[in-house]
Amino acid sequence: MSLLVVGLSHRSAPVSVLERASLTADAKVKLLHDTLAAEPASEAAVLATCNRIELYADVDKFHAGVAELSTLLAQHSGVALEELTPYLYVHYEDRAVHHLFSVACGLDSMVVGEGQILGQIKDALALAQELHTAGRLINDLFQQALRVGKRAHSETGIDRAGQSLVTFGLEQLAVREPVDAWAAGKRALVIGAGSMSSLAAATLARVGVAEVVVANRTAERAERLVEILGAGGAVARAIGMAQVAEELGRVDVVVSCTGATGLVLTGDEVAAAVSGPAGLSPTPPLPETGTPPQTLWGSAPDAAPQTPAGLEGLAGAELVAKLAEAAQTHGRIADGGAARTISAAERDACPVGLDTPAAEGRSALTGVDANSLELHGTWADQGEAPAIRQPKRAGRTPVDGTPVRLALLDLAMPRDIDAAAHRIPGVRLVDIESLAEASADAPMAADVDAVRGIVADEVAAFGAAQRAAHITPTVVALRAMAAEVVAGEVTRLNGRLPDLDDRQRAEVTQTVRRVVDKLLHAPTVRVKQLASEPGGAGYADALRELFDLDPQTVASVSRADQNDDSGRAS
Repeated sequence: MSLLVVGLSHRSAPVSVLERASLTADAKVKLLHDTLAAEPASEAAVLATCNRIELYADVDKFHAGVAELSTLLAQHSGVALEELTPYLYVHYEDRAVHHLFSVACGLDSMVVGEGQILGQIKDALALAQELHTAGRLINDLFQQALRVGKRAHSETGIDRAGQSLVTFGLEQLAVREPVDAWAAGKRALVIGAGSMSSLAAATLARVGVAEVVVANRTAERAERLVEILGAGGAVARAIGMAQVAEELGRVDVVVSCTGATGLVLTGDEVAAAVSGPAGLSPTPPLPETGTPPQTLWGSAPDAAPQTPAGLEGLAGAELVAKLAEAAQTHGRIADGGAARTISAAERDACPVGLDTPAAEGRSALTGVDANSLELHGTWADQGEAPAIRQPKRAGRTPVDGTPVRLALLDLAMPRDIDAAAHRIPGVRLVDIESLAEASADAPMAADVDAVRGIVADEVAAFGAAQRAAHITPTVVALRAMAAEVVAGEVTRLNGRLPDLDDRQRAEVTQTVRRVVDKLLHAPTVRVKQLASEPGGAGYADALRELFDLDPQTVASVSRADQNDDSGRAS
């Protein structure tokens, strides 16, 4: 196994860099194709979410792989390599496995324990399988990561320790007031109808808002979400994107999470909503529960279509309950997952100097050993990169103590809502950046240690299985050679003793096969055990050398195994 991951996340890069480095669906496809076209990589997958971009690949050369993957990330993200390099982290082999398993368990999430990442890992694997860039290693790795994540959520209290980004964001909007009390009687606008927006709508309904208004570019998706919310007893209606600015003056809370590349709400629109006649007039009466949802349709060119993940096939009440349960939490924690710890002295600067102005571009990666790059990655995970050292603030409050007229929660990356909105009197804005800062101050919990133990055990088991699988083709080739020897000797015996009857001939053949099998049994079992241990890869080479096995035969067995596994899905 030569697994390499190069990436950046909310732990290593400021939000401004993550926003610019976000990958579109087309960019992901091109990135995977170009990665396989690059010489060092034989298979690859890309995990791109709001808070991270990571490229996983099976490479045959470490330094060439780091340089190539870093260059490709820069090319397809649109951020120059010189600017991107200080924020990149690199993990290799077992450390790369540990990183993905920690990500799958929610240990590396902005809000520890949230389960959204499991769906994103599954999507990353599905894309790699669809594009045929996933071979045995990527398939095994991502499928095992999904199993490890599910195990962590089922066997520990990580769900209680952490919470969904939606719930955490609402808590930041409510400040010191309980979310249920803060939300009671408010009207909420949800912009988008994808999985995160659907969770936001269900969470708002659960905490007691009086009405949920859903806006989305695609009418059917918004109507479907409204139908589900209504089946669960919530008052909900759908509008078109053209009506969002008008609706701002009627609501108290806005949650936005779209795939738009530009702003969905500008500062001027927010200012007009809180200062115009609609914003100052009494709230119009709510429709009676059970009233058919009102639908007004328009369009907005900058709002990307959303995919409501997991909505199909579930009854309305069942789905609302499921989404609400996913958002239900009892506390939050920060940090998690790093197997390696840097010293206090190393936290102020990268211990290997990759954060200095001289450490720029592809040249900065040349000649840097794996341990140094891992230290840089650990510093990025645990230290404080200079570009993100900012005063901590739990949300952005109105500038002059004005009571909050409009609360905004922006969960999109790139951002949907103009950051300047937090300077408008009467507006409170919580976005990805302020959520990251708030979560950094949250307390730890014992459940994190339990999950870290699961991750460590699973990493060891995965490494042993991969090393054992590496020697399997050699063992198969050895047994195939032994079978050919037996067949040849039996044929020669038949020519020398033509008078043997069928029963005698069968007995002789079976005896020879048993002798060969018994001679090979102990060595093959033992070599598999030895190969599963760290540093055991050399036993396969020794076996091929001792028995003079044909390398082409071993390679053909490996290719056959990879072809069998390449189409597996989780």
